[in-house]
Amino acid sequence: MSASPLLSVIIPAYNYARVLPRAVESVLSQADADVELWVVDDGSSDDTPAVFEALATRYGDRFQGVRQENAGPSAARNHGVRLASGRFVLLLDADDELAPGVLPELCEQLRGHSDTGLWLAGHVAVQPDGREREHPASEVPGDLHRRLSAYLLDKTIAISHGACVFRRDLLLQRPYPEHLRHSEDIPVFAYALAQGPVRCLDFPLARIHKHPGSLRHNAEAARKVDLRLVDEVFGSLPAAGQGLRHRYKAQRCLSLFRTCLLADDHDGARLYYKHALRTDWRVIFKFSYTRKALRLWLRY
Repeated sequence: MSASPLLSVIIPAYNYARVLPRAVESVLSQADADVELWVVDDGSSDDTPAVFEALATRYGDRFQGVRQENAGPSAARNHGVRLASGRFVLLLDADDELAPGVLPELCEQLRGHSDTGLWLAGHVAVQPDGREREHPASEVPGDLHRRLSAYLLDKTIAISHGACVFRRDLLLQRPYPEHLRHSEDIPVFAYALAQGPVRCLDFPLARIHKHPGSLRHNAEAARKVDLRLVDEVFGSLPAAGQGLRHRYKAQRCLSLFRTCLLADDHDGARLYYKHALRTDWRVIFKFSYTRKALRLWLRY
């Protein structure tokens, strides 16, 4: 490993001992001296410490693992970013894996555009039943206002850990908010989109494994974050993006409405829809939400 690697791959891990070796292998099997790997164990209670020992035995000092008290994925990512020494950072979830053979081409692109703040790539989504589907990188408008609107409001820019690369200084300037345990990546992604050039890669960077989740758990986590997410997003955005705040708050309310509705939390759903209307009455023209709200109220 070189004294100053070009790229640092960081894997935060919590109770993923079963699949962590797959993620590590996907990196180290194709990494050269331009790439370093850090794995941050976020206080796992499974066999992750034993897996660390086995990986260290297999890979020697190419495997760099540290353990912290459980503090959540944001804290684990921030810890890894502070440990890293690469100019660029790729954050890979422990249950995902890099696509085979992508690191040489990625590093060539990074060397050629060292000022780029954020790289977006495609990914292959892998379903529990083994079905796969490739998703290309999203197109990114050049205008800052349109770019932020596309990400925050129109949802036409998709960003996933494992399928994007950050310039490391941006993650030091805008760390992941450790007090949020849901949607904590949105403020970071929005900030990175607003800083410096954004480029797209024409190949999939990662294989992202999908898992069925608990709708009730998601609703509870989302409600804990509530509308604090709006302050987190816009607290670090430049003036050119502040005009989107009002609309984003209304859309956040609609998102919480939908999340609660899917989890059969009808009281929460009604609360957030009313809050969306008070924030921006024009949400009534979002007919898919309006129809759901009418059906909800007509039940009572």
